[in-house]
Amino acid sequence: MSKKKAPVVKNQEFEGPVIDLTYDGNGVVKYEDFPVFVTNAVPGETVRVGITKVTSNYAFGRVVKRLVESPDRNPAIKGNTVISGVAPLAHLTYEAQLKHKQKQVADVLQKQHIKAEVAPTIGMDQPVGYRNKAQIPTRLINGELTTGFYRRGSHRLVPMEDFYIQDPAIDAAIVTVRDILRKYHIEPYDETAHKGIVRTIMVRRGYYSHEMMIVLVTRAKKLPLAPMIINDIHEALPEVVSIVQNVNQEKTNVIMGTQNKVLFGQGTIKDQLLGKTFAIGPNSFYQVNPQMTEVVYQLAAQKADLQPDDVVIDAYSGIGTIALSIADQVKEVLGVEIVPGAISDAKRNADLNGIKNVSFTLNNAEDQMVAWQAEGLQPDVIFVDPPRKGLTNEFITAATQMTPERIVYISCNPATLARDAVQLMEAGYHIKGNVQPIDQFPQTTHVETVTVFEKA
Repeated sequence: MSKKKAPVVKNQEFEGPVIDLTYDGNGVVKYEDFPVFVTNAVPGETVRVGITKVTSNYAFGRVVKRLVESPDRNPAIKGNTVISGVAPLAHLTYEAQLKHKQKQVADVLQKQHIKAEVAPTIGMDQPVGYRNKAQIPTRLINGELTTGFYRRGSHRLVPMEDFYIQDPAIDAAIVTVRDILRKYHIEPYDETAHKGIVRTIMVRRGYYSHEMMIVLVTRAKKLPLAPMIINDIHEALPEVVSIVQNVNQEKTNVIMGTQNKVLFGQGTIKDQLLGKTFAIGPNSFYQVNPQMTEVVYQLAAQKADLQPDDVVIDAYSGIGTIALSIADQVKEVLGVEIVPGAISDAKRNADLNGIKNVSFTLNNAEDQMVAWQAEGLQPDVIFVDPPRKGLTNEFITAATQMTPERIVYISCNPATLARDAVQLMEAGYHIKGNVQPIDQFPQTTHVETVTVFEKA
């Protein structure tokens, strides 16, 4: 059977209305009912599209000319911000972004035939300049080390200095470190040849503490002229309390290696979240938007209706942010996490805050839930904050067989939330109240949700 031929070809142009927005922020324009996904196109606009790539089922395109502009378009956005992939929804007004994310959640729930109210998305007052962490690749462009971000869907570097969603102090620090590396003629990484010295410049900055960490991710074990580079960074950036070299010699897209060398100061910075202090290392998982993380955790704790005698499980506990933020409201919290470094961070953070009623277990969350269930553990509340792949069948079975009163599901992927909700409801739980989207990552396609499943 021959494949159906697409009705468009590369470089063809046509005009049409933008009728929808995909989950990743592309406008949808139809050509004879054939979908074309167009970068930087907003629903309600009429555009002239140039076809850039064709498959048998859909095509990609670019805006050649905007014939009718939507009121939902953000007129202030710069082109590089959208094409680089740093902020793929920045071409929308912020109000339109929040509505898009609410609709995204509602659509996936509807596809699973789940009847639940999806509340309006909770947004930020200032939805720019919020990221407290940057991982910026370096490449050789026009004969010098250059920093920027990859063009959407590629590994072609777009030179940038203003990353729009990052803390402006971090943007400035990236430029400073870049210029110091240029001064000493440090060779940037060549991805194709797997050569060069510096792969990535990473900066972390405490939102409350303003402590700053600079991490130079290198392919080579040795950083040439390290004492002079360290001295220049220290003099130029007074907030820096830690300079670390992270060695990653693998030919991989994974940014960080496992080996860290502290070149200056300490190996961590400290910051505060909901009144608790957290030590953050180069490899620590710490939420990049602490302002909205506080909103998420406060809402989750409120919806959980925590009681002083509750025993709580914090699955996928990371460095202990949820467990430690609710510890003073309950009797005991048991955390489980598969990353050894995160467990070490969590225990250190418990000690930092003098919290004694939490414990952290190093294990796969699914296996540990099965083990706890077999031991007869009966928690009152289970918090889950899984990766994008969501929960496994084994996890859900073990969790529901423990019969907690509530399962509080913090999701970063509406599709897996909807999928898991079906199984949770089949196991005798129902959605309490509404599903609440939260814009933890403004200007991007990501949407966080908090959903409480209550035992029927």
